[in-house]
Amino acid sequence: MKNTVKSLSLLSLALVLGACGNSSTVSTPVTSGVKAPQFTAVPGKWFVELEGDPTALSVQSVGAQQAVFRAQAAASGIRYQEVMSFDTLFNGFSVQAEEAEVNRLSLLPGVRAVYPVEQVERPVVQRDLLSSLNPDMMTAVSMTGADIAQNELGLTGKGVKVAVMDTGIDLEHPAFKNRVVAGYDFVGDAFGTGGNFTPKPDDNPDDCGGHGTHVAGIVGGADAAAKFKGVAPDVTFGAYKVFGCDGSTSSDIMIAAMERAYKDGMQILNMSIGASYQWPEYPSAKVASRLVKQGMVVTVSAGNSGTSGQWATGAPSLGENVIATASVDNTRIDLSSFTLSDGSKVGFYAATGSPVPTKGTTFQVTKKPGSTPTTTNDGCTASGGFAAGSLTGKAALIRRGSCTFYEKAKNAQDAGATAVILYNNVAGYINPTVTGTPAITIPVVSISAADGAKIDGLIATGASFTFDGGTLSIENPTSSTLSSFTSYGMSPDLELKPDLAAPGGSIKSAYPLTVEPGGYAVLSGTSMAAPHAAGVAALMLQAYPTMKAKDMRARLMNTASLRKFRGANGVTTFNDYVQRQGAGMIDVIAAHNATVSATPSKLSLGESDTFATRSKVVVLKNTGATREVFTVKHAPALAVAGTTLAPAASTAAARMTVNGTDVDAGSLMIEVAPFSEVELNVTVTPPASAPDKAQYGGYLSLQSKTTSSLVVPYSGFKGDYQSIEVLGRVNIGGASYDFPALYDAKEGVFFEENEAVTTLPDFTMAADDQPSVLAQLSHQAQRITLELLDGNGNVIEQLGNYPYVGRNATNVYVDSTSDAWDAFGWDGKLKGGSNAPNGTYQLRLKVLKALGDESNPKHTETYTSQKFTVKRP
Repeated sequence: MKNTVKSLSLLSLALVLGACGNSSTVSTPVTSGVKAPQFTAVPGKWFVELEGDPTALSVQSVGAQQAVFRAQAAASGIRYQEVMSFDTLFNGFSVQAEEAEVNRLSLLPGVRAVYPVEQVERPVVQRDLLSSLNPDMMTAVSMTGADIAQNELGLTGKGVKVAVMDTGIDLEHPAFKNRVVAGYDFVGDAFGTGGNFTPKPDDNPDDCGGHGTHVAGIVGGADAAAKFKGVAPDVTFGAYKVFGCDGSTSSDIMIAAMERAYKDGMQILNMSIGASYQWPEYPSAKVASRLVKQGMVVTVSAGNSGTSGQWATGAPSLGENVIATASVDNTRIDLSSFTLSDGSKVGFYAATGSPVPTKGTTFQVTKKPGSTPTTTNDGCTASGGFAAGSLTGKAALIRRGSCTFYEKAKNAQDAGATAVILYNNVAGYINPTVTGTPAITIPVVSISAADGAKIDGLIATGASFTFDGGTLSIENPTSSTLSSFTSYGMSPDLELKPDLAAPGGSIKSAYPLTVEPGGYAVLSGTSMAAPHAAGVAALMLQAYPTMKAKDMRARLMNTASLRKFRGANGVTTFNDYVQRQGAGMIDVIAAHNATVSATPSKLSLGESDTFATRSKVVVLKNTGATREVFTVKHAPALAVAGTTLAPAASTAAARMTVNGTDVDAGSLMIEVAPFSEVELNVTVTPPASAPDKAQYGGYLSLQSKTTSSLVVPYSGFKGDYQSIEVLGRVNIGGASYDFPALYDAKEGVFFEENEAVTTLPDFTMAADDQPSVLAQLSHQAQRITLELLDGNGNVIEQLGNYPYVGRNATNVYVDSTSDAWDAFGWDGKLKGGSNAPNGTYQLRLKVLKALGDESNPKHTETYTSQKFTVKRP
């Protein structure tokens, strides 16, 4: 299974594949196989979940179960180290153990499941510091109606306690003075960096990283001197620090923080962190679900994996009744500026990983000969880069596309450039990252496509520009549309995720004074969207203090407003994917004023292979004293076609009838009497013209002139869901390989599936000489079992049992941070810990597909390795 090393640039789990090194024992040379990349082994940390929901059991019962487990593990001779135990919201442990020992733990009686403890990097957000501007949050706050709630309804979140589980909160920042009433540092400042994963907890959750302070500022910061106000400026905070100043945390630490926030009596928990490509059954998602069940509103970022394809939402956002929040771009953005030689100003974002531009410096602008505003690979190595010395002493204008920002900047720097201006190839602005080795030592900034084309036209006249230290506040070209980075759902069990959207692109909020003396920064990410939802929930709890946590999500979903799809040529008339926006963007005023609710708040229709037309009942409940009338129509959304890693838009739309009326061709009037209920019989027929394996969706739209209008989103899968292949191929160095593969770490080779071997690989079963199977998981698996076979293909025993396994982020291996496959290994031992005798063996993986039926052979994929021998000295 996965060893959990995280990429520094993505919200994805990277996988370290096996051990390198030499053994003193000589084995038979391998004469076939593919030379493998070099891998580094790291110790594994795992969740062991026991049977039984701790929220439904007594403390004594949970304690007894855990004592029995420890005794059974000891009697079986299983070697592991217990790291943490949980008994409030999760029944089990996190343990440190070798994979083979975890295999054995997974088979003990009373063990419900084992899962890798994900090593979770702090979210990769786009950052631009603008301390010289007044930190105006009002454009983002007004998008959800929170400004009206504050100014006209008098809602400020007063009396509501909000937990922020993140990098901590800057306790000295004026936006939070005397308002952090609870908290804990679970890790210490140095945790997660330089290989240091030893927690040093204390009672001071002060933020030295920045992310948590920014999140808390959005929820409810208040700084009158700076004219800054968050969504709910009178909330009190609990600060639960799970990150050090840099680096990562782990999902068991997250669960410890979740349990503490619950015990501290927090009413709302915001988690702008998580692990993509997971299942609702993953422990952090399961704990989040139980928090809601126990009465806490939980808001979670849906993830920033929009470039990593479908099925990418993660844990804990996949939890039941958890509010998984997608990101919408702000209506206005504040930019730093430079002045062109024609006197006009151009707004820019400074690239992360390059020096901050120095005020007053002037640069002559040039470009690569032949480059135009339509060039697709400008400045890329594949296009020839830049001639040596061709950019000496000048700033290079380079269009986005085809290769990384780092590659473009590095090529320009090598050609003598003193600065780089990157311009977009689509509408809007980007916050690029040029971090790499060797470092970029010249200023790199990014500008819009229109400004790039303008400068391109001025180069022939000798254009120059000066960093003037100024700022611009402009209308955002991508205003109120979904951010490009926001993740695609659905969940692997075909539940509609995300649930809602909120402002997350280009949000100004508080930042630690020790990091940015001005105290404010602009960040972009679903990390910024989730706290908008948390702040809105605080406003609603102030207005309706008895509202149940599960009902909060339903009310906000019912009253959300739909976002339109932004294509390459601008905003279209099509509703954006349900699988990216959920019910749409939060509207707190509509939620506050609603007198009619629609239950359920979303319709997950499953696959169309067995039941093409789906019928659901939606109940409208009027809690007010006024008769309400709704116009019922169907609002289709774009379908997600293409492939998992390369989604594509399809305009094929489902059809809908309500109470027998075709609400695509016309509309239906529904009346709901005071204090009464009305049932709507909703029938959805999947789009006939949509490609196979597409995710389709849309909305039951109920428009009212007298109360809040309502929407109920629906989603479904076109075709046979189990036809999605789980075990896929892997690209390494530009070549495609047939995986799964038998991996021989000592020899540094792997054997592709069905590859004939001329000499059987042999293993001494020393620590650095053990077989493993590398499997590329193109989709989430409901269960993976690892079996040991003899040389004749007979099953000797089951080695491991892994339910609910997440998919890999990519099928392209670049380096050890690439989450391109999982590893399943064997240490040569049988049940009870005895050594398997020397001889010939095989390993077999059996993969039950998501929502698969074990009795149906088509729902299971099977891989059997080549034969290999065990030759202990």
